Amino acid sequence: MNPEPTPSAPSPAGPSTDIPWSLVLGLGALALLRPLLNITGVSESLDAGPVLPVGTTLLITAAWVLAAVLARVPRPVLTLVYTGLAYGVLAIVLSAVLSPLTGEGLRGPLTSPFGFAGVLAVNAAWGLVAGAAAWAVRAALPWR
Repeated sequence: MNPEPTPSAPSPAGPSTDIPWSLVLGLGALALLRPLLNITGVSESLDAGPVLPVGTTLLITAAWVLAAVLARVPRPVLTLVYTGLAYGVLAIVLSAVLSPLTGEGLRGPLTSPFGFAGVLAVNAAWGLVAGAAAWAVRAALPWR
């Protein structure tokens, strides 16, 4: 049985302290809407050009920011960077699972180490931007 830490004892603090992992994974999974619109052919059938992918990205970003603000996460920037990374990993897995089913064999980020790193870097940056927005919104609210 682990004793409860006393107020005078320092608590371990690290990059994953105070991160709501269920929120990170849920928001990362929400972003899978972007590749699923392409995979299912919805994007192509609507023939909306760049409007649909950009609009979807903006809506997902707004959902991430809103979720981080409403959940009052203690570290919104880091939480949403992790969310971007979670989405990147989920998108890579989705690509690895679904690309062979199309009959064209394995394609996507797993076929190139630079592609894998690029997906993670771009989505971490997406999370950073969303996290900065969440931090700014939260700082502007009176109940922060």
